Parts: sequence; structure tokens; C-alpha cells
Amino acid sequence: MFKIATYSNVGGRANNEDTVMAVRHGEERICAVVADGLGGHGGGELASARAAELICGRWAGQVDKDVLTNLVLAANEAVLAIQTPQCSMKTTVVALTAMPGRAVWAHDGDSRLYRFRDGKLEFQTTDHSSAQIGVMLGQITPDQLRFHPDRNRVLRALGQDTDLKVETGSCDLLPGRTAFLLCTDGFWEYVLEEEMAKDLRAAKDPEDWIARMRKRLASKVSEGNDNNSAAAVWIDI
Repeated sequence: MFKIATYSNVGGRANNEDTVMAVRHGEERICAVVADGLGGHGGGELASARAAELICGRWAGQVDKDVLTNLVLAANEAVLAIQTPQCSMKTTVVALTAMPGRAVWAHDGDSRLYRFRDGKLEFQTTDHSSAQIGVMLGQITPDQLRFHPDRNRVLRALGQDTDLKVETGSCDLLPGRTAFLLCTDGFWEYVLEEEMAKDLRAAKDPEDWIARMRKRLASKVSEGNDNNSAAAVWIDI
């Protein structure tokens, strides 16, 4: 059984440059995409929407690394195509495809995918950012990354280069519940991983899970906080 919930919030900004999209292929195959636009003045909004629409629109139900990689590369070309000299908009992206027994994901930038197994965190993607490099070199701790001055220096994004490198991952889906959370940095910046897991264990469905985490986020944000968006996917086998 597949259950999906999504949301996107403007936060304290004038425009929402995040895009969240989820589609099904039949009853047991899903594709979810979260993108965080970069560029300002509406450019980021255009870039994230174009990327999400292309990936979801062209996805035909495959759960395959090569297929998903090619969809992200096509989205990169689509973002490059709408850039202008005045606005070289870009976007991060994280995408998940899943079917019974198998899940495949891809990402570029600092929008993240988390995977939980029976309420416990098993995996999270690694950001493509300057601050993440600092963590890998031991210069800062993972906790310090959340509000580090270099956190927003994204090293990979759609629209940045024609030679985009796409990071992918996959896993087998075993009997029980696997929960995925895809989210922008405006979300994970304020919701800690242990809080995600705690709220997951208490939630009755993906909508409730997101609502609990959004309540935490709202209690922590300062004025002018970033757009924040997420997609939650529960797969029960």
C-alpha cells in the first residue's frame, strides 16, 4: 500500500520558489519530486516548476536508476533552456520512484531524501554544498551544518552546467513499513532527524506526520524564514 502527502509553504518570503509534485502509475508505482528554485524574482519558481513537471510528466512507471538519471538530465536541459541573460535561474531537485519491493532516488543540491524503516532512520542523502564538504573534512559537525554561513552555497543544481552529475541510490523494500521524506532545506534546517523519527512513530498517516513536523518548524522559525516544502511517502508491504 502506497500513501503520499505533500505540502509547500512560502514561509516568510515574498515568493514561493519551491515545487512539490507526486504522481502515480497505476495503484502501486509512484514518483515524487521536491525542487527548490534558486535565482530570485520569480526565476527560481520557474526553474523548480519546470524540473518537477518534466520529471513527473515524462515518468512512465519505471523504477530504474538509468531512467531516473535521464529524467533529471532532461530537466537540467529544460532549466538551461529557459534561462536568460537577466535571470540564470537554477533549482535543486530530489526525486523518488517506487514500486512494491523496490525504490530508486536521485538528487542534486541540498534538498534531501530520508528513509525510515519501521520508525527508525536508515539513510539520508548527502548535500552537495560547501558546508557539507566542511562536515566531510571534519571542520564542522553535522549539527553545525544547519546554520553554517556556507550552507546555502550549493555545489550542484539543475541549470548550473550542461555536464550535470546526478547522484542516485536505491534499496529493496522489505515487509513492514518504509517511509520516505523528501524536503527542502527550509524544512530540514528546523526539523531534526530524531524529531522526524519521533513524529513518524506517533503519526497515523503521512498527512499527520507532515503536520506534526510542520508544528515543530513553526515553533522554531524566525521572521523571514525560507520557503519550506516536503513530500512524505509510506510504503507498507
